Amino acid sequence: MARTASKPDDLAAITARREALLAELAQVEEQAKAAEEAARDAGRPVLLAAFERVKIGGMEKAEARAIATAVSRHGGKAVSQHLASLPVA
Repeated sequence: MARTASKPDDLAAITARREALLAELAQVEEQAKAAEEAARDAGRPVLLAAFERVKIGGMEKAEARAIATAVSRHGGKAVSQHLASLPVA
């Protein structure tokens, strides 16, 4: 059986394909970034809805920011468990 001669690679086609793949990868990375951002802020509507139903006494801006930072760093479950363990005043 005769062997077929191998075709030389078409550099222009390879370059075009590479550019298309890089563009697709950039789009996928952008979608991933948007999804990660949405996931990081997914609990905000639930927390704000809870705040609408509860009376909250005065607090300093620094205290509010500390609470929000704690929820962001440790998650709502850990913060709520810790707050539940505090004695009722």
